[in-house]
Amino acid sequence: MTTVEIAEAVGISLDRTFNILKNELGFRKLLTRWVPHSLTLDQKRIRVRLSQQHLERFRKDKKDFVRRFITMDETWVYHYDPELRQQTAEWTKPGCSAPKQVKGSKSSKKVMASVFWDAKEILLIDYLQTGRTITGEYYCSLLDQLDEKIRKKRPGLAKKKVIFHQDNAPAHKSLFAMAKFKELKYELLEHPPYSPDLAPSDFYLFPNLKRFLRGKDFLSDEEVIAAVEGYFEGLPENHFREGIHELENRWQKCIELKEEYIEE
Repeated sequence: MTTVEIAEAVGISLDRTFNILKNELGFRKLLTRWVPHSLTLDQKRIRVRLSQQHLERFRKDKKDFVRRFITMDETWVYHYDPELRQQTAEWTKPGCSAPKQVKGSKSSKKVMASVFWDAKEILLIDYLQTGRTITGEYYCSLLDQLDEKIRKKRPGLAKKKVIFHQDNAPAHKSLFAMAKFKELKYELLEHPPYSPDLAPSDFYLFPNLKRFLRGKDFLSDEEVIAAVEGYFEGLPENHFREGIHELENRWQKCIELKEEYIEE
């Protein structure tokens, strides 16, 4: 109910209603918090159960877990993505009005990037050709490319199973992909449904990339790809390691919040 509706129903003034709500009852008016999905009770329980399992395993041998952990996800990268309102803030003298800027919108042109990474670096990025979609077969071809990268860059993993993390996108969970994981002998780390707040790419890697790209205007897919590649190449190794280590805090928060989404 709105404040006006309450005032009309009770038969008192709007000011009196507001005073009761705020000062006598201690209510606060909060903006709606957007969440990725309306989780069912079962989905919430799965989030907590998996967070408990993964957290226990992570803490049992953190060094080994981080060493073997590889994660991936896809994201759209736009030719132009306007800056957030907070990014346009400027220092002004007292009494000056706020600077004005025309509100922009995302461009229709964009590139889909599939990013595979671990605690040291980006292992593989694939840029989907315009007009194509990521199918189970296409995803398997990326996994083959990833395996080649792992053999070259991580020879120490030859005698250990890769702990592979992905979300539950249809292509990722397809029969083709499951057969490929079995062939490659990767261990899949189960991911709860509709939980981007527990995926390192979604809560860490991609938000930082998007902040870097906002406000930049690219004229072609090639310029977008060059900017993405340049950004990742300029990152120190500890940037990736911190993103993986943040999983420990995320799983702990998920347990403490009793199944609710983690606020950013």
